[in-house]
Amino acid sequence: MELSNVIIRHAALSDLKQIEKMESACFPKSEAASLDSFQKRLETYPNHFWLMEKDGMIVSGINGLVANTATLTDEMFAHPELHDENGMWQMIFGVTTLPEYQGKGYASMLMRRVIDDCSAQGRKGIVLTCKKNLIPFYEQFGYQNQGLSHSEHGGATWYEMRLLYTNTDQTPPIRPAQ
Repeated sequence: MELSNVIIRHAALSDLKQIEKMESACFPKSEAASLDSFQKRLETYPNHFWLMEKDGMIVSGINGLVANTATLTDEMFAHPELHDENGMWQMIFGVTTLPEYQGKGYASMLMRRVIDDCSAQGRKGIVLTCKKNLIPFYEQFGYQNQGLSHSEHGGATWYEMRLLYTNTDQTPPIRPAQ
């Protein structure tokens, strides 16, 4: 696993086209966010876009808004104004890695960073939806499968996954070693 020469940072509007390109490579058109949608999200909550660069190129990303509800709703995808910086739950809309970099540990490294950052921000936890085949990937980080989601996003079947910070000091759950 070659995870050297990587930088994890938050996004800027100048990253817009690269973020949309990665999204298009990772999701079917019916599920992928549009360039316009990403622009509105970046203008509203850029510090909730985590990007990984390898040798100067964005290869992986995680993004989503913060809310006070522990359930991710389809309405959140379309309405960045629902973001509440003081909310207790980090929602994750997308975990993307360019196809040629998948299976090499980039998304895992980035997810660990998101988990650590959300813990440091004092969140209660993180919520995301995923397809059935990705449930084991998220479980390795401590996410719990909450069953079928009410989401109808892109016409797919989604499962809701929730990671709770169970300690009062917001220490994240134990994760596998890097």
